[in-house]
Amino acid sequence: MEPVYYLTEAGKDAVAEDGQVNLPLEYRRLLDWIEVEGHIDVIRERLRRFPDQLIEEWLKELLDLNMIEAGPETELADFTFSGLRVPLLSPLTEEDTRHLAGDAVIAGATLLRSGSFVATERIANRPALAKEPGDTVILLVEDDPDQTALAQLRLTMAGYQVRTLDRAKALSRALREEARPDLLLLDVLLPDANGFNILAQLRVRPEFASLPIVMLTMKAELGDIRRGLARGADGYIAKPYSKDQLAEVIRRVLKQPGGDIASREAG
Repeated sequence: MEPVYYLTEAGKDAVAEDGQVNLPLEYRRLLDWIEVEGHIDVIRERLRRFPDQLIEEWLKELLDLNMIEAGPETELADFTFSGLRVPLLSPLTEEDTRHLAGDAVIAGATLLRSGSFVATERIANRPALAKEPGDTVILLVEDDPDQTALAQLRLTMAGYQVRTLDRAKALSRALREEARPDLLLLDVLLPDANGFNILAQLRVRPEFASLPIVMLTMKAELGDIRRGLARGADGYIAKPYSKDQLAEVIRRVLKQPGGDIASREAG
C-alpha cells in the first residue's frame, strides 16, 4: 500500500509560522501540500516537475525532522462531478508562481504558433506507457457531436482505441465503473462542468492523480492556459486540429514511439 503523509505538531507549527524564513523552499512546498492532501501519488503529481526519487528523499528528510508522519492508505470516498467545486489547493510559493507564469507564456506562444503544447517538465518525470497505440485507450470528453465524430475518426486513423463521452456526469460514472483509460482528452467547456475544475478534481484523487490529461480548447487565452498548467494539465490542443497534430501530442505525452520529446522543440 502507498503511504499517506500527515503533518506532526512540529510540521503544523512550521506551516503556521509567519514568513517561514528558516524553512527551505523544498520543505515548504511539501508541508503546504501535505496539509491539504498527503497521499504520495497526489504529492508526486503536484510536484511532477521534480523526479520521484528527489521528492522521496525530501519526504525522508521531513520524516527525520519529525515534521511529518506516514500512515496507511484509507478507503477512498466516492466522487462525482455534479455540483463541481474546485478542490482546495496549496498556495504557490513566489518561486513557483514565477515559474508557472513563465511556463504559461511559453505555452501560449506555442499554442498560437503550432496549435498544441506539451508540458515537457511534467512529461520528463513520468514513465513511458508500455503499450502500442493499438492497445492504448483514449477517453474523449466532448459535447459537440461534430467535434466528437471528427476526433474519434482521427484517433482511430492514428491507431488508437477510443471511448467517447459528452458530459461530466458521464465521465464521473465511467471513471468509477469502467477500466481507467490511458489518456483523457478533455474539452474545456462542457454543458455541466468546466474542464479545468474537472482537472483539479482528478489531480487530488490518488487513483487519477497520474492520469495523463490533455485539454481541448477553442481559445488560447493566457489566464486559461495558466489555470490549466497550475492544475496539472499535461498538454493543450487548440481547435481546429488535424489527425497528425492530435496523434503527435498523444505520443509525446505518453512517450510512445514517434513522440520523443527530446528530439522535438521544447514546449
